[in-house]
Amino acid sequence: MTNPYAWIERSLHTIQQANWHRSVKAIAGRPGAVIELEGRQLINFASNDYLGLAGDERVIQAAIAATKKYGTGSTGSRLISGHRDLHQQLERAIATLKQTEDAIVFSSGYLANLGAIAALVGKRDLILSDQYNHSSLKNGAVLSGATVLNYPHCNIDKLQTLLSQHRKEYRRCLILTDSVFSMDGDLCPLLDILDLAEEFECMVLVDEAHGTGVMGKTGAGCVEQFGCTGRPLVQMGTLSKALGSLGGYVAGSASLIDFLRNRAASWIYTTGLSPADTAAALEAIRIVQTEPERRTQLWQNVTWLKQALSETFSHPARSPSGFWLLPSNSPILCLQVDSPNTVLQMGHHLQEAGLFVSAVRPPTVPTSRLRITVMATHESAHLNQLVSCLQTVL
Repeated sequence: MTNPYAWIERSLHTIQQANWHRSVKAIAGRPGAVIELEGRQLINFASNDYLGLAGDERVIQAAIAATKKYGTGSTGSRLISGHRDLHQQLERAIATLKQTEDAIVFSSGYLANLGAIAALVGKRDLILSDQYNHSSLKNGAVLSGATVLNYPHCNIDKLQTLLSQHRKEYRRCLILTDSVFSMDGDLCPLLDILDLAEEFECMVLVDEAHGTGVMGKTGAGCVEQFGCTGRPLVQMGTLSKALGSLGGYVAGSASLIDFLRNRAASWIYTTGLSPADTAAALEAIRIVQTEPERRTQLWQNVTWLKQALSETFSHPARSPSGFWLLPSNSPILCLQVDSPNTVLQMGHHLQEAGLFVSAVRPPTVPTSRLRITVMATHESAHLNQLVSCLQTVL
């Protein structure tokens, strides 16, 4: 008899041959600028904990207090038995931070994108999506059943052409884009996108996962940074990166949020966010709003490291072995590398030198790269060691 599962082993072999195989690494202790991995202390340049809040004692104590008061889990969908006043406090805090009428919290950022996109558009509609968008945006588009057209990364001219050619054929149109592209570090041209959306009567959903807490004067994200606060759009984000907790949200008009409560399946049919995660995110937002110096320190670190790396990796023709620092205006700095095998070797050598840096390969990204993420809690010595070790490894 033929084994119907035999293809799995063959597929795994193909993945391994291409140097695409992935496995997890257990980190011990609290997250932070220095972590313990496999019994060694490593400087951490692989975290999305941009403000260093995931290990902050105040955030931890908020989670503990909520667990003691509300228990370990929400126990059900928020429409049935899982709603707590803590959830509503968090949603109000998010709306205040984002300067919107209301917000709704999902159990993860992935679920927020799946639920919102599938609720807003359907088979009679059109989605235009940046080709470098996060997997959750892409899969939400597929789940919706709408016609999906990808436009070249941040290419406004091509987006306008697609709208001119196809918008009139569909009932609704939704433009999807990350604000900060997580594997490149660059920013979307949000102002131009919103102008086109207004011209062609489109909705816009912007994923602020890597912008929330980091970008903008108050940490509200790229929408704030680009001066787009108050313009009609759907703002999605996560609680798991700069806010150091878990979960996702959508912020916008009161009618949008009420509609999602009634139509977003990934919110309606999913257990509510745990009390601990909810309280942790609520405390993190308070810190973001009251301690702007964290954001200031983060950007000082980003500016210094970006300048130091640019001196060596500013252009492919001048960089060692063609390695190239990709353009970035965020705490995500990516060093493009020529092959999956090379980037894996570099990641291993850096780890041996005491640095934890993500080695990212296809199919996650089109080209292999070291993905370096900067934190507010990185010290000058940490940044200097990274630059020195990169030069040595190369």
